[in-house]
Amino acid sequence: MDTFTLSLPMLCIICFFVFLAGFVDAAAGGGGLISLPAYIATGMPAHMAYGCNKFSSACGTTLASMRFLKNRAMDVQTALLAAAGSFVGSGVAARIVLILDDQILKRIVIVFLPVAAVVIFLNRGYGAEDHSDRLSKRQKVMFALLIGLFIGFYDGMVGPGTGTFAIIAFSILMKYDLKTASGNAKILNLASNYASLITYAVNGNVLWMVAVPAAVCNVLGSYFGSGMALKRGAAFIRPMIFCVMILLLIKIVSDIIL
Repeated sequence: MDTFTLSLPMLCIICFFVFLAGFVDAAAGGGGLISLPAYIATGMPAHMAYGCNKFSSACGTTLASMRFLKNRAMDVQTALLAAAGSFVGSGVAARIVLILDDQILKRIVIVFLPVAAVVIFLNRGYGAEDHSDRLSKRQKVMFALLIGLFIGFYDGMVGPGTGTFAIIAFSILMKYDLKTASGNAKILNLASNYASLITYAVNGNVLWMVAVPAAVCNVLGSYFGSGMALKRGAAFIRPMIFCVMILLLIKIVSDIIL
């Protein structure tokens, strides 16, 4: 493993951004859009940056999932089915990622984001109430598996914004309120996060002296972010989703230009 050292001031800067990422991710997903660039900006090798980011993200998502579960702000069966689909989708994506042009996928996302934003803006009641009981048990199983499969595939192929897209899918397709949709999305994210983390850790690509303190900050951010989401529900989560989509759009456009 490459040797890499980090100054204390730089570590503090990373911890701040990882805290912010945990706060955002716990409510609306997309925390990696903040934390991953912070790791990479230090100059550490990319594989280390991804490994550290997965470790801190997995820790924060675990705590957020526990808070949503404790407050019964998730449908456990739906969340577990989606997690299973996500695991399969990520595995399939990993096999074909090298033969598919990711620029095509990024352009698809650029088209999708404004459409999703318009749908959310025009539908003022989007995610305000839980109407998932309108779906039959068979429909719930089918939608949960498909959401997990496609979102997991996206996560393995592209990555950024996975949690945000999962929340939107659970709300629009399965009629969950945003709070419950966010809780479901946490379990979906855990499946892909831990699968990736194990791969990075086994291959020695987690710089623990950076990852551990950053993970503590991510957990703190997740604690406060999930608390706000549970307390205020859609009134807090919807604007956060807009912010994440704007960040994702900026990132993808900059990647294509650069």
